[in-house]
Amino acid sequence: MLPEDQLDQEPELVAYRLPDTPDMPIVPAPVQRNWWDAAPLRYAYRCLPLLMANQNGWWILNDNTFTVRWNGGASTAALSVRYTDGEADRRQAMSHFGHGILTFHVPYLFRTPPGWNLLVRGPANLPKDGAHPLEGLVETDWAVATFTMNWKITRPDADIVFEAGEPLLMLLPQRRGELERFHPAHAPISRMPDAGDHRAWHDSRMAFAHEMLAADPSVAADMWQRHYMRGTHPAAAEPFPAHQRRLLLRDFTALPSSGAPGEEEAAR
Repeated sequence: MLPEDQLDQEPELVAYRLPDTPDMPIVPAPVQRNWWDAAPLRYAYRCLPLLMANQNGWWILNDNTFTVRWNGGASTAALSVRYTDGEADRRQAMSHFGHGILTFHVPYLFRTPPGWNLLVRGPANLPKDGAHPLEGLVETDWAVATFTMNWKITRPDADIVFEAGEPLLMLLPQRRGELERFHPAHAPISRMPDAGDHRAWHDSRMAFAHEMLAADPSVAADMWQRHYMRGTHPAAAEPFPAHQRRLLLRDFTALPSSGAPGEEEAAR
């Protein structure tokens, strides 16, 4: 756990670029998802928990389009990686573990403050047909070893394309020990201190559902209860004071130069 005097400090996440590696930008994860933009799926933008999860971390973007094909075998040779430019010598994607695992060498060594880990996972709410991202939790406050991002290919004998600019992974800092501090328990809903507010919401939701069923379909398509989006519920008109509807993650910016000889050359 962090010392008390560090709890209010703004933690720093630094990505140290490894030499002779491709340019793979790190960007705050956006709220939009292209597959939601089809007309029926735009309803997903009404779901605030989904929207918040979309933005809950930073993406590392692919530098060059390539195609992966796995024949279903266990050996490393069973998975092939073909880059569009035909040059794979300095590319980051490869077959390293076998069993249909695609491995990316991340071109950064990350450093978090004392007591912070880095959850490395796939981009939230961005499914990819034929490939599934694996997750890892890294102690980036001390480790001097790099880590890889791995995807399990799930569709044998098919070409799986990773486009240039496509996010390959999502970074989410987590305080070490926070989950272990929780004391999980269960109880009937009647023991919840604000159980009456829950009943008011439930009754309102049921009435809204019946109203939608009775409405003309052209009108029902635009009907929407906005309580959670607004941070309110039927028994409370004022929004919850700490309610969030958007995450504003900062961009990665260059650290000031230390003036050490050869620093700029080493960064390239």
